Amino acid sequence: MNRCLRALCALSVLATLPLGGMAQTSPTTQVLTDSTGTVSVAVRTFPPKAMRGTLQVVTPPEVLLNNKVARLSPGARIRGANGMLAMSASLIGQALPVVYLLEPQGMLHEVWVLTEVEAKLMPSAPPYSR
Repeated sequence: MNRCLRALCALSVLATLPLGGMAQTSPTTQVLTDSTGTVSVAVRTFPPKAMRGTLQVVTPPEVLLNNKVARLSPGARIRGANGMLAMSASLIGQALPVVYLLEPQGMLHEVWVLTEVEAKLMPSAPPYSR
């Protein structure tokens, strides 16, 4: 009986821990105003160091990032416009607007494919992107 109580205590501690990885790209709601009225749209928030670019997968792990040859890191994650993981082979030949993070060796490590609304809201090339 005592071991059941210890297991429940451990589960309750785990349930109270924050999920930091999910907080990075959780959708937020932005209110946009155009000539027809006000529209509420859910867009994702990205890490502050993320850079904007265009990604085209040539032959995985080889990609073109802003029309320059780049490479996906061994543990690279590509999140599609729907927020789910996308396999690089399914994106071959498509020119996609993305937000990305590089690893210390310069390889692409995290990539988020932008929706049409996110692509319009984000600047085409922030001053810190290469």
